[in-house]
Amino acid sequence: MDTTVRLDELLDAYEWVSASDAVVLGCAAYIDRTTGKIHWVGEGIDEEAPEDVDDESRYIAVPRKRELDLGSPLVLRFVKEHLPDSIDAVYGFFRKRGAYGQFKALLDRVDQLDAWHAYEQRATEDALRDWCEENGLTLAP
Repeated sequence: MDTTVRLDELLDAYEWVSASDAVVLGCAAYIDRTTGKIHWVGEGIDEEAPEDVDDESRYIAVPRKRELDLGSPLVLRFVKEHLPDSIDAVYGFFRKRGAYGQFKALLDRVDQLDAWHAYEQRATEDALRDWCEENGLTLAP
């Protein structure tokens, strides 16, 4: 029998582990394969993680953005589909620091910021659905 995980809780945990300072703050989240409960780990979290959280047969780590190819590869897919004339500029952004800030400034200038957010949300939800399926988890709305 599959374990059920709520989409909104998984999205929150995914954002937690994918934050820009997540590694520095020790941010992690683990899903209990028997209950579907998500345990959060990191600076500022009061709840103690279970002692056996490293037991991969019982817990699975919530994936980070890079593990699901939702970082720069997703940006480049969006630009190719929606702003093909800007692809060279966006490639240039990602060759140096501050790429996401420059990318979002471009989106704001061409009135595509809302379209990007919707695209990113859909892609994230789709990737998390696929990840759940691959790991024997059922995603509830």
